[in-house]
Amino acid sequence: MLSKNQHKLITSLQQKKYRNQHQLFVVEGVKVVNEFLTSKFKLEKIFCTEDYYSSIEEYEPQLISENELSKISNLATPNKVLGLFKIPKPTDLVDKGLVLVLDTVNDPGNLGTIIRLCDWFGVSQLVCSKTTVDCYNTKVVQATMGSLTRLPIVYTELQTYLKKTKLPIYGATMFGKKIKETSKKEDAILVMGNESNGISNEIEKLVAYQITIPRYNKDSSVESLNVATATAILLNEFRN
Repeated sequence: MLSKNQHKLITSLQQKKYRNQHQLFVVEGVKVVNEFLTSKFKLEKIFCTEDYYSSIEEYEPQLISENELSKISNLATPNKVLGLFKIPKPTDLVDKGLVLVLDTVNDPGNLGTIIRLCDWFGVSQLVCSKTTVDCYNTKVVQATMGSLTRLPIVYTELQTYLKKTKLPIYGATMFGKKIKETSKKEDAILVMGNESNGISNEIEKLVAYQITIPRYNKDSSVESLNVATATAILLNEFRN
């Protein structure tokens, strides 16, 4: 049975300040929890319903009812298991390979999708501004579908990082050079901006190569692509 303190802790972790305070985050659902259980992430506590208990018995899960799971779950349809995992220590910044930089991406769904894309395309590291949504946000964790376990992510002051790096810096803008006409390096930084405002003026000044995805339908009233969609197209171009 779930105690009041356990209920309070789990629900509090929906907020970043409590995730930071306890250094814990929530992972839900069979597929995603299994990804974390077999990863470098350290398990703090795991809760599950009776029909899933035998599958993870080695982790000494706490048995709870479906009703209890529904009260602590952030999913529309709770899925058998919920785990609390420890937030790992920050990794060091790398200066090789293809690095993706996010400048104030706010939507959890977008960040989750971008993390999956980085996993798919073999991005060396994801570097986020401190104003980008927390990667341990419950919605982000679920949207990554386990890719969070395989991608080094660093939150840092972008101006300082970009001024120090030796890698060429590419940035996605509305008025850059067409991506297919741009010479791309294997070791490089790709900067993606905020959903509404794009790359900030301060960061844009540090971009050496502005690139864009051309709009082929000139009659379209669509102003821009979703940041996750644009990231998928650009990462594919860099890998090709």
